[in-house]
Amino acid sequence: MHNKSSQMPSASNASRLAVPVRELHAGHREAILEHFLQLEDEDRRLRFGTQTPNEVIEHYVGSLDFNKDAIFAVFDEDLKIIGLAHLAYLPKQEKQHRAAEFGVSVLESARHQGVGSALLERAAVHSRNTLVETLYVHCLANNASMMRLAQKAGMRVEFAYGDADAYLKLEPATPATLVKEAANKQWGDFDYALKSNLKNSSAAWCWFLGRKTAAL
Repeated sequence: MHNKSSQMPSASNASRLAVPVRELHAGHREAILEHFLQLEDEDRRLRFGTQTPNEVIEHYVGSLDFNKDAIFAVFDEDLKIIGLAHLAYLPKQEKQHRAAEFGVSVLESARHQGVGSALLERAAVHSRNTLVETLYVHCLANNASMMRLAQKAGMRVEFAYGDADAYLKLEPATPATLVKEAANKQWGDFDYALKSNLKNSSAAWCWFLGRKTAAL
């Protein structure tokens, strides 16, 4: 694959607008754990690089540092996480550019809907605005979904010993990227609030109709 400096992945504008992405905080830890536990064995292997039992996932989720890293998610109508991205900032080495590692998982039922691309774009814009110059992905070489996502982003991919390393050189932040991230945050928060209100309204109507039925 070729290497190029990119402002963001080359997904279509339509798919980007259709998939709102929300940044998470520590209060979402339980929802994050639920998402990972829904992954099938093969999906866990591809996401974490090895067979991953529940106990390991629980420890991983419990150790997430929301003050240090950034976690992004796409929610469905029931406020279940269908796509999750972890942007982990790598320790800065002397005379080296700042870098961050991107990891992503998407439930099987939500694939081929632009979820992964939307998460990668959100992470790329956030990286630029936090002075990251290289976005890095490490995965198994047979992770076809991640390879396709990397290719769309214009990443350079190198293979060694069954693993793949992909790099995306990021341009510096601009006023446009700062505005874009603010708009992304507003869109993600609005989508979450709307789905939360609809879910609560539905629950209230179910309760009300249940009470009416019981009274008849």
